[in-house]
Amino acid sequence: MNVKNNRRRRESQEKIEKAFIELIQTREIQEIAVADIIRMTGLNRSTFYANYLDIYDLADKIRKKLEEDFSSMFTEASDDNEQNGSLKMFRHIYENQIFYKTYFKLQYDERQKISIYDRNVAIRDGLEENIEYHIEFFRHGLNAIIKMWLAGGCRETPEQMVDILKREYRRA
Repeated sequence: MNVKNNRRRRESQEKIEKAFIELIQTREIQEIAVADIIRMTGLNRSTFYANYLDIYDLADKIRKKLEEDFSSMFTEASDDNEQNGSLKMFRHIYENQIFYKTYFKLQYDERQKISIYDRNVAIRDGLEENIEYHIEFFRHGLNAIIKMWLAGGCRETPEQMVDILKREYRRA
């Protein structure tokens, strides 16, 4: 395949994704038409359909990218402790606020289980009994904290958010 065409295709996809993310901030997904994206990007309708089946496919591909990016932070071999993993997560969210706002707006957090939860830490802390309940409690609490942080414009630094999480988690 021609490298120039690959670059052009990637650039087109980035334009389309950027336009979608901008639109989803003020509209619901069902209110966004391919025509809106084409108008914003100046691309042809055929370019959109060469990359995506429809608006929902576009949203799903953006979600997958974000989840893969998020997961790759924690799958890389490292000596990270629990606090450094949280810091990585909050920095990633801080640097990609608009993507995470989109992720939560589309309610992907209800369908997917992105989490930095470490079962080994729970077992070490003696929480293995009823661990599935504990994981759900932790995941939903963490999502609520992240949503609140995003809604407030991420005023606190990622380091401050780690401290907040650590203090709240230790109270449980």
